Amino acid sequence: MTVTRPVEPPAPLRIALRPLASPLALGFFGLAGATVVVSGYQLGWVDPDESTAVALCLLGFTVPLQFTASIISFHARDAVAATGMGLLSGIWAAIALVTLNDEPAATSDALGLLLLVGGVAIWAPAAGAAVGKLVPAAVLALAGIRFFVTGIYQLTADEAYEDAAGLVGLGLAGLALYAAYAAELEDVLERPLLPLGRRSAHARAVSDEGTAAIMREPGIRREL
Repeated sequence: MTVTRPVEPPAPLRIALRPLASPLALGFFGLAGATVVVSGYQLGWVDPDESTAVALCLLGFTVPLQFTASIISFHARDAVAATGMGLLSGIWAAIALVTLNDEPAATSDALGLLLLVGGVAIWAPAAGAAVGKLVPAAVLALAGIRFFVTGIYQLTADEAYEDAAGLVGLGLAGLALYAAYAAELEDVLERPLLPLGRRSAHARAVSDEGTAAIMREPGIRREL
């Protein structure tokens, strides 16, 4: 005689998520600091002999901020923010290290080639951000242009490109500061105050549509 044991129902699947503070403001403030300092150097506001100080500002301020923002964005499952901040961190680190190693006001073909690649690479997360967050997309797209123009200057040593890169960098700083304030206020107030250009489903990531407040925390929603 065969005895059939009752099949026990499977244990319910539980997934624990930790709410995270949004790292976007941190990364954008880091970007603003870097591009202002480098633009000042390119436009002659900073003495060429201070190239070491410029490099140290990037390594001490921007690189750790953007690297931290990238890591937190990976934990928040936002691939666009994670990739964008990671690329920015690496590019600024390369600029700083080459600046430390070269003579003041010197150019580098190797750095120029890297900046051309970096400028094209940063447009990938910019394209991804354009689907749902227009302001961060614009920041990343303008950063790509800034790196691309700087790369041309590094390859040609043409001061016209240096000045153009500095001016684009100042515009980038203004846009990055706006994005940083918008992201910070949105996270604190739990609602948009300064628009980030969220669209469709991306706008619902910070709305009250059918979710409790905790469901809108960066570590739980699908993106930052």
